[in-house]
Amino acid sequence: MPMPWTYRQATREWQVFLADARAAMDLTSDNAAFTAIEGVLHTFRRRLTPQQAIDFAQVLPAVLRALFVASWQLANPVPPGTRADWTAEAMALRPDHNLTPPNCVAATALALRKSVLRADIDRVLATLPAFAA
Repeated sequence: MPMPWTYRQATREWQVFLADARAAMDLTSDNAAFTAIEGVLHTFRRRLTPQQAIDFAQVLPAVLRALFVASWQLANPVPPGTRADWTAEAMALRPDHNLTPPNCVAATALALRKSVLRADIDRVLATLPAFAA
């Protein structure tokens, strides 16, 4: 079997995703975009069971998958909350160095939609709780 595309092209996929997210958030640096993306991904992950999170991670490009599971401490999911809750939680990551904008959740979702095959993301989202979509 040939090496999967996402491993062969990991840096390229990440750079495209990062640029899309940075532009959607109207940020000027990759560092600020990285913190926002990390905050959003970990906020989302906290609301899923471990199996749901792994299922979601399976459709992500390699670097996003690694970021999604990085520093994971398994725990029971927290309640879904509201978009405002997710935004506040993402903005709380590294509070002294966080320029995460209020549209971080929508911008990260938009960049994900551009980076993941539609059939794959739709298939996994259909198996997750309704708030995931």
